[in-house]
Amino acid sequence: MNITQDKVVELDYVLKVEGEVVDQSEAGEPLTYLHGHSNIIPGLERALEGKKAGDSLHVTVQPEDGYGERDEDNVEDLDRADFDDEVEIGATYYAQAEDGSVLPFTVVSVEGDTVQVDFNPPLAGMVLNFDVTVKSVRDATSEELDHGHAHAAGMHDHE
Repeated sequence: MNITQDKVVELDYVLKVEGEVVDQSEAGEPLTYLHGHSNIIPGLERALEGKKAGDSLHVTVQPEDGYGERDEDNVEDLDRADFDDEVEIGATYYAQAEDGSVLPFTVVSVEGDTVQVDFNPPLAGMVLNFDVTVKSVRDATSEELDHGHAHAAGMHDHE
């Protein structure tokens, strides 16, 4: 079975940026996603189209097909009083936007009562190098299609 729209795909991956591993799937815990629903970055999803279980590939994803280019307008100064506890440089925190969505940001620096934060994704502006092995491909269930993402075993048992 080939990877096409509405297939659930399990894959093992290693992500390197500038030769360093920045993320990878754990042994026995593949990444599971619903193909064609923007569950993973566009450049990787496009490269996987048509592949099948057992295929291994190396995919280089440019920023525009990954997490986008860095936008310096997304670096802001916040008031130290906006934080509950110790502020850790390099740590990721979450802000709630006016529409209720959650925006992750990284603390860049702390100077007095000013905390400089970066709302860019940590991998924005970077070339991503994926080594991927497709573990399995199956048809999505109607529930997965309704929800727009793959369900791991037992994920929605208690709803």
